[in-house]
Amino acid sequence: MKVQRSTAPASEQHFACTGCGKCCHGWLPLTVADAFANAGRFPLALVWTPVPEVSRAFDLTAQLGTVVQIAKRKRVAVLIAPTAYLPPSFPCPALSPDNRCAIQAEKPLRCRTMPFYPYRRASDQADLLLPRKGWQCDISATAPLVYQQRKIVDRSDFDAERAALVAQAPMLRTYADTTLKHYPTVLAQLLKAAQNPAAGRFIVGFASLLRWHKAFDPVTFAQAQHPVLCAFAERTAADPTLAIYHRYYQEAAAELAWFTNADPP
Repeated sequence: MKVQRSTAPASEQHFACTGCGKCCHGWLPLTVADAFANAGRFPLALVWTPVPEVSRAFDLTAQLGTVVQIAKRKRVAVLIAPTAYLPPSFPCPALSPDNRCAIQAEKPLRCRTMPFYPYRRASDQADLLLPRKGWQCDISATAPLVYQQRKIVDRSDFDAERAALVAQAPMLRTYADTTLKHYPTVLAQLLKAAQNPAAGRFIVGFASLLRWHKAFDPVTFAQAQHPVLCAFAERTAADPTLAIYHRYYQEAAAELAWFTNADPP
């Protein structure tokens, strides 16, 4: 199936999903609530991304994350995103064989907002409506009008996800500030990542967040998440190109094992 190209005016952008399933592979940023709700489905991690002060994204990242002074006159905003941590070649565990979402009624906010991205300003979304190589999104003039004059036509899903991100930010900010204060290895990773903004992000185990979210019982979470991590550790064990994922799944499962009285993978 060919991608349907747009013939609409430059101030208008159209978009429709064709069900190709290409966007349902690899990492999926989640709200904290969606991460906990899907602990029995997704292998979870926390992705830390530093954003330099000169970046257009600095202010919004600071609002959704935290700000860290890394030198006398240098600050970075840091986004901490709960993420379904999947290799790029791996489909979402909820993707059915016919490339349809098997959890349509309860799918995460991130999936509902696609292709828009609330970690960016609403006026800075145009390039997200252009299909990546191999994607089969319909952006022809016959598809629904979704973006006009740099404004999202229907903002309901975008606003819902942005509101969830804003609401969870104080808890994540406290978590991040305390973690950086008491765990020098995480601070060292942040400083290293901040030196290379183009590729500067790193992974922290999701279990480090458990003590900060009082609404979720850590034992219940661990009992759901531990078998998922073990299953993904097994799936990635034989592929050396997935070694970084395999190691993370093993370490994260071992960290949760004592909650579940289970043996590490």
